[in-house]
Amino acid sequence: MSRSTGMRPAARARRRAVAGLSTTAAALAAGLALAATAAAIPVPDDPLTGSGAVARTLLTRADLTSGASTAPVSDGAFALPAAAAPPRHDFEGTLTLENTATGGGFKEIVDTDSRTSRADSPWKHLPPFSVTLVQNGSHLIPTKRGLTYTGSPTYNLVVSPGRVWSESGDGGMTRAALPFALVERNANCVHNGVLTFLFDDATTTQARYQVTQETCRYQKNDMWGQLPVTVRRFAVPGAAAIEDAYATEVGDRLPTKPIAALATDHPSAGLDLSRFGGGISAAHMSAYGVVVNGVNYTGGCGTRYGTYAFCDQLLLPSYSTAKSAFAGTAFMRLAQLYGGSVANESIGRWVPETAGAAGTWSDVTLDNALDMATGNYALAGYESDENSLKMTAFLTAESYADKMAKALVFPRKATPGTKWIYHTSDTFLATRAQNAILRSHQGSGAEIFAMLRDDVFKPLKLAPETWESERTDNSPTGAAWGGYGLVWTTDAIAKVAKLHNNDGGRIAGAQVLSPTALAASMQRDPADRGLTTSGPTPFKYNNGFWALQFTPAAYPQYRCSFYVPFMSGYGGITVAMAPNGATYYYFSDNNEFAWAGAVNETAKIAPMC
Repeated sequence: MSRSTGMRPAARARRRAVAGLSTTAAALAAGLALAATAAAIPVPDDPLTGSGAVARTLLTRADLTSGASTAPVSDGAFALPAAAAPPRHDFEGTLTLENTATGGGFKEIVDTDSRTSRADSPWKHLPPFSVTLVQNGSHLIPTKRGLTYTGSPTYNLVVSPGRVWSESGDGGMTRAALPFALVERNANCVHNGVLTFLFDDATTTQARYQVTQETCRYQKNDMWGQLPVTVRRFAVPGAAAIEDAYATEVGDRLPTKPIAALATDHPSAGLDLSRFGGGISAAHMSAYGVVVNGVNYTGGCGTRYGTYAFCDQLLLPSYSTAKSAFAGTAFMRLAQLYGGSVANESIGRWVPETAGAAGTWSDVTLDNALDMATGNYALAGYESDENSLKMTAFLTAESYADKMAKALVFPRKATPGTKWIYHTSDTFLATRAQNAILRSHQGSGAEIFAMLRDDVFKPLKLAPETWESERTDNSPTGAAWGGYGLVWTTDAIAKVAKLHNNDGGRIAGAQVLSPTALAASMQRDPADRGLTTSGPTPFKYNNGFWALQFTPAAYPQYRCSFYVPFMSGYGGITVAMAPNGATYYYFSDNNEFAWAGAVNETAKIAPMC
């Protein structure tokens, strides 16, 4: 076991309640302690009330003290058990996993790009892993939430809040578990994992980890291992504020229920719950849900080894839902701040690099770029450019200069605003233009994603994991991609959809998004429906939002025609926002797009028109 360095934090000791330090004779006899961190704001599900009598056969104290990891185990072994007792000890300080570059096992499942050969590879190991933690009751909270750029050639890292508790079989130590995610460097694939260890005031066991779930069409694998750790205990600056903020965050989540409760809450609707999540291979479904009347009914959350231990913290890649929720929503915010004429601003004016482009950009407006109608393209077929080597070069370019250059290789072939050609690179250019427009109003220190974060995401009370975007140069100071590169939780995407579909762009009574731009994006303005897409199914596309028209001819159960706007992402991601106020979302990675049946099912709860 690792011996902790540093003294036990005096600040933490002072925050303990005197009552929390006392124990009864009966509790001592049972090997249970009532000591727990006293916080000004307790997390809603604290304190734990279990006895600690957990029948554990996996990840026992012996396993974590002197065992080894030879394969993944049930994810349930990392989860908080029903009989968990309050934690005996507090953890405050930094936990660092050792030997990450060489330790652990790996099993390839899908490797479309042949990145993991038989030889050893950084793809088969964790990146550098060090996290500073504080504790609020039974909740273990990283001080840094969101993306950490690790310097690894393969993965960056997100560590999310976990749990701490006591079990009678752990010999007086406290058990901890933390969810984490590996976010591929310069890509949006997210691989979810979990780790666990035991600790007391003096020692910490090895940490067992496994990664057995992802939303990533081209790369699927299991990773596992048991690594020694180094612990440095110290009084973390601002710990109390971090603890209180997390308690508030949990309390601010939307009411959440399992998908089965949708039928219970609407017994007269005659719902067929198989419609929700239907049409998507279960093995490739990460998470799905239905938002009705402000309640988030959730399903999925599976791994290859059972249900993920922290479903509320399962991180989901945005992929191109960012074209709607980042680029499109930032446009609505700019229009609210500075007027609808922002839509007519020239890309060429605000992105100086376009002067040397293969195409023409001086007459391309922000509105054109957000609508995928710049007139600059190479191939006219449905998403032919998007699937071309030219776009692959753009997507894989890491530096700002290289990414910008690759975005400008398409020649002029049509008048802007007349032909829809899907280009992730055009959203990047639109985002750069929005960044420059914002700076013209707010100064050189302004940044477009920071505006979205501070004006929209934070007031919406999204989890801090969503407060960052992946950026060029693999750096927190690079340029946000705009068209992809965010992560969601199920609570976060439900709140974003609710803002657009139910709340009219208002947060706490304040109008945050332009009502005019929002109405157009949500197909509520017949005079501005955007462009009709090419391909076998004609969609509308407006300001980064897709829309499908439902007609009585296609769906005889309806006596009217209506549009369902939706966000869409690579590999099998949809967030469909129906005019009856219901939202259906799912995140999967087998290139399956099936959601009309789920939307139709919500019409049994509330009519579409």
